[in-house]
Amino acid sequence: MNVNRPKNLNLMTIKFPLPALTSITHRVSGIILFVVVGLALAALQCSLESPEGFQSVKSLFSLPLAKLLIWLMLCALAYHFVAGLKHLVMDMGIGETKVGGYAGAWITILASIVLFVVAGVWIWA
Repeated sequence: MNVNRPKNLNLMTIKFPLPALTSITHRVSGIILFVVVGLALAALQCSLESPEGFQSVKSLFSLPLAKLLIWLMLCALAYHFVAGLKHLVMDMGIGETKVGGYAGAWITILASIVLFVVAGVWIWA
């Protein structure tokens, strides 16, 4: 019998390392994007049906709540893109060590923050 087996399997008390958190967040951002694509396509369809539909979508997107939701969607897209690039680099054998995993996670977070700010300036300007 192995005495070194974990005794506490409550996931809420386990401290995940930073690379694991960025990987989990990458999956969550993918799920968010999957859901948002349907909403974006519905807005696109409405805007292309008629000039009145275009004006209604345009006026809807000028609301502060809509701008916030668009910014959050762009944040999910930016994070998913950057984390996906990190996974592609790791698939090439770069950054597969423990130190490389932490460095890749920090680069993913910092690059994503820069893209979040750029998206916010673009949406709110």
